[in-house]
Amino acid sequence: MQKPKALFCAPLLVALAWSLTTGTAATAQEQSGKVIPNAVWVGADGKFESDPDAALVQFGVSAQEEKLQDANQKATQAAEQIRQLLRANGLDPKDAQISRFATQPVYDYKNPKRKLVGYRVDANISIKLKDFSKIGPIAQGLANLDVTDTSISYLLEDMDAAKIKAVEDALHRAHNEANAVAQSSGRALGELSYASVDTYEQQPVRPMMAKATAMAAGAAPPTTAEFSAEKITVTAHVNALYNLK
Repeated sequence: MQKPKALFCAPLLVALAWSLTTGTAATAQEQSGKVIPNAVWVGADGKFESDPDAALVQFGVSAQEEKLQDANQKATQAAEQIRQLLRANGLDPKDAQISRFATQPVYDYKNPKRKLVGYRVDANISIKLKDFSKIGPIAQGLANLDVTDTSISYLLEDMDAAKIKAVEDALHRAHNEANAVAQSSGRALGELSYASVDTYEQQPVRPMMAKATAMAAGAAPPTTAEFSAEKITVTAHVNALYNLK
């Protein structure tokens, strides 16, 4: 994204700033289209990058049988296998969360009478991992179970602190740009009169992992082995109005 150039005035945005000519607050209607003298308006971008501190593993359980009781039983068996996998890797099944559980009839819509052909049970499960060494074994274990739509994404839990650092970087850049404008015009940069801030969190792509065929122990490392987690990037944009001395 191209960085906005520093300007001595911005009529549309000046409406939000303190009136330097009268010393009183003015509404947007009063200030719209007016030029604020002895001031410089700048816009700047900042960012903060950090290694993730958590990983979110998401997957689903889906079972379909002619009878609802059989579908429930099949889903229950799959859930028990997941609990065993978590325990085997030193994780408490209580740390896993179910975001959706649903049972529904399945119809054959090609049949004019919409014939009932069975029942399906679906559940969406997720677990947050702090120990990244467990990601590989969990991913490999899920690939060998009857689960669907497995995905792994990395997170930064203290996102508020990251946003503050991104804003600080943007404000620092804005101050430097405004100071450059002031010096080039033979003036000195005064105090900050107004600022607006927007922050953006990078949304990681969560591709679905294809279900792998069961492999013999030690035949190959897990898919995620030896790869580094993608850094979390938070960006901020600042619009700032500085007085000129």
